[in-house]
This record gives sequence, C-alpha cells and structure tokens, in this order.
Amino acid sequence: MTFSEENYLKSIYALQKDSPKGVSTTVLSQYLETKPASTTEMIKKLNDKDLVNYQPYQGVLLNKKGEEIALRVVRKHRLWETFLVQKLDFSWDEIHDVAEQLEHIKSEKLIRELDRFLGYPKHDPHGDPIPDADGNIIKMEKKRVSQLVPGDVGTCIGVNDTSSSFLQFLDQQNIRLGSVLEILNIQEFDKSMRVRIEERELSLSQIATEHIYVRI
Repeated sequence: MTFSEENYLKSIYALQKDSPKGVSTTVLSQYLETKPASTTEMIKKLNDKDLVNYQPYQGVLLNKKGEEIALRVVRKHRLWETFLVQKLDFSWDEIHDVAEQLEHIKSEKLIRELDRFLGYPKHDPHGDPIPDADGNIIKMEKKRVSQLVPGDVGTCIGVNDTSSSFLQFLDQQNIRLGSVLEILNIQEFDKSMRVRIEERELSLSQIATEHIYVRI
C-alpha cells in the first residue's frame, strides 16, 4: 500500500459514517483537497485492488478488507497523537500533521510496543476512540453541545474539528477533555450559548458548539 492509498482508505472510512449509501467523489476530493479526476482515478485503482465497492454516480464504500486497512492506519495515527501529547508535550493543535507522517510506518511490532508503552489507551487527545489490535472500537454515547438545552451539564469528551485554529480557540477558552460545561441559556437570534465552566461564564458561537462533543 502506498501512503496515498492509505490516506484515501482512511478518508473514506471517516466519511462513510455520514454517507452509508456511498461517499461521492466530489465530497471525497473536497475532503482530501485533490482534483475530482485524480480522486476518481484512485477510487478505480482501489476498486481494482478489491479494497472498495465503487459504483459510478453512486459513490464508494470500503469493503471488509479496505476497512481493516483503514482501521490499522487510524489506530497508528491516534496512538502517535497520544504519544506526542503524553510523552513529548506537544499541544493538541500540533499533533495531527506529525501523526499524518508517522501513521504510515509499517512495523507492527513498533505499534504493539507503542500501545503497551502508553498503557493501552482507549482514546486519543481529541477524544476519538483508538481501535485495538483487532480493529475493535469502543463506541461512546455523545452529543454535540449544540444539542443541549439550558440546565444540561456535559463533560467534554472530544471534538469533530481538529484544525489548529479551532483547537487554539479551545485552549484560549480553557476548554479541554474533561471540562464540565453547564448550559445557562441560548440566544434565540444566533443560537449562541452562555455556558459555565468551573467558575467561569463565557459565550460560545453555534459554530463552536457544533464541534464540541460531550457526555451527559
């Protein structure tokens, strides 16, 4: 498998959760920031390798073999992110790009030892579950902050935007994994929320509340 092929499989895995009938080439090319023609060519290549199920105009989905490879890449990526934060003191807005490079290391022994060294973590620094060596993932019940109503209290367990700008914004607001958010009120006009975190009160835009996951 080439780095590019692994990236495509990992991206299809991420997108097919919201597109169970098939991920369109347009959506996939936008996600990967590639040209649609190049995306279609790669999908056909993966289809020829029997890693995906592809139907023109319907989209692409991973088959069992493709999903197994995607989960291995996801596992390595999230383990490396955990290592970078826990052992090298990287901030959570710095780790994605570095882990993108490290996730393609082929040594299974290295990944097994990395997992053991970290104490077999279940979640990465962004709150995403880490697949185990067999590809099993622990599913979490979670809600977006935007789904809560005044009086609800939730514990931050993850985000669905790992861009540096968003993670830096969260750092500026002292919002981290484990932070407890109490919803005080919601502005009818723009759906922004007034929340209490510990002893502080702050306002969060609807864009921000859409990207923060909590456990009630």
